[in-house]
Amino acid sequence: MRKKIFILSIITVSILLTLTGCVPGDGSYTSSNPAGFFWGIWHGWISPISLIIGLVSKNIRIYEVINSGWWYDFGFYIAVISGFGGLSLFRKKSSNKRDN
Repeated sequence: MRKKIFILSIITVSILLTLTGCVPGDGSYTSSNPAGFFWGIWHGWISPISLIIGLVSKNIRIYEVINSGWWYDFGFYIAVISGFGGLSLFRKKSSNKRDN
């Protein structure tokens, strides 16, 4: 049992470290190479992780300021809504129906 927990911990840390390599605000975007639609989707998906990292590092944000405009915003909001709004589809519905 301890071995499974150890392996799961190693996998979790590895995934988190991999995801932090692509957070918004890391300085990898310039005005000649802004973040586009697909980067907006990616940044929307990892926004909870970016928020946590942003609490520790003042350079990391959940939203990339240097972006392509409307298309980046569209991708970002699609990812946020589908990620967090989609969670409500998987929640168990309360079955507190009263019979009259």
